[in-house]
Amino acid sequence: MLKKINIQHCIVVLMASAFLAFGLYNVHSVSGVTEGGILGMSLLLQHWLDISPSISGFVMNSICYAMGWKILGKMFIFYSVLSTIGFSVSYRIFEQFEPLWPNLYQYPFAAAILGAIFVGIGAGVCVRIGGAPSGDDALAMSISHVTGLKIQWIYLISDLIVLVLSISYIPIQRIGFSLLTVIISGQIIGLINKTGTGSATRS
Repeated sequence: MLKKINIQHCIVVLMASAFLAFGLYNVHSVSGVTEGGILGMSLLLQHWLDISPSISGFVMNSICYAMGWKILGKMFIFYSVLSTIGFSVSYRIFEQFEPLWPNLYQYPFAAAILGAIFVGIGAGVCVRIGGAPSGDDALAMSISHVTGLKIQWIYLISDLIVLVLSISYIPIQRIGFSLLTVIISGQIIGLINKTGTGSATRS
């Protein structure tokens, strides 16, 4: 497997993961606009249990990758784990500084668009390389394999579950903006991987 590892791809994955972490910390965590899947769940746990996404994201992603090991292949798992580490380390670094846009809460529409760009590009580039900074892909593919459900419906269901749970700390009117950012980020990931060779896409 070591012979198949592309150092340039590793660098790109780490940079994309850092880009994603930058957006999650500076946009989503201060704007009241959340994400679906593991990213959204990590923000939920941060709010209620004061657990940093750098920790909760790593734990949940690791569980998902373990579930999908046999289905997704070793190289996908390698790049996914690398991107997860890159995200967690980057987020921990960004936490040492004040958010760049602390007033973004007052502009939920702008936050939804900006957040979607960070998530879409960050996750999209990782997926195009052949991995993912979030275990959503691994989990969705595993569930699809076991149940026979189409993978896009599994993504949608998981995102909706997290958004519904997020109503416990996010005003319901802002959930609409969260849904908007989930839809846009998914489309960006799809566009980036339209001609790519990634193992999974969110569309």
